[in-house]
Amino acid sequence: MPFIVIEGLDGAGSQTQTDLLKEVFKMNKVPFSFVKSPDYKHPVGQLFSEYLTGKVDLTTEQVFLLCAMDVLNSVPKIKKGLKEGHFVIADRYITSTLAYNDAKGFSMSKGLKLIEPLDFPKADLIIFLDINPKTSMKRKMEEKGNLDIHEQDADYLRKVRESYRKEIDKNTMGKWVLIDGEKNIQTVSKEVMKLIKKHFGL
Repeated sequence: MPFIVIEGLDGAGSQTQTDLLKEVFKMNKVPFSFVKSPDYKHPVGQLFSEYLTGKVDLTTEQVFLLCAMDVLNSVPKIKKGLKEGHFVIADRYITSTLAYNDAKGFSMSKGLKLIEPLDFPKADLIIFLDINPKTSMKRKMEEKGNLDIHEQDADYLRKVRESYRKEIDKNTMGKWVLIDGEKNIQTVSKEVMKLIKKHFGL
């Protein structure tokens, strides 16, 4: 069964769209498994959260490895879901790790070489919700009232967006499709479902 990833900058709506997708699958009795990165409930995700809030200082290399480890925790569940014939939905994936760290100077090529032996499953479809950095910052401020070290840096977010474009151009870790994430939630949701129906015949 298909493995679907929803990606984007902070505030792009990956959580909202995966939640809506899960509701559609539940209504239609489609078996699915769900994974999310970062997982802030896990000790690895908690350490990453402390880095984002400035409580812990980490090198770029350490951040990459920490993020990769966070995603690696979900791999057994992804493989199990696929083996059991479920749709597997991921709110972000190792593709986020590659983009966010490429933008910090840990190159995409270096990252891909590092994760190659770790056997991350390739996705059947990666939907990128494209928004500009100003939208990202505005949405996260409205959501939380404050911004972490990634969310508050417009120049960094611009570089992350460019790094995602590299992945889109090369279909890194799966087939990428871009959707305009600046549109309202309902419009984006309809476009997500249209893509999934087109590719997987739901």
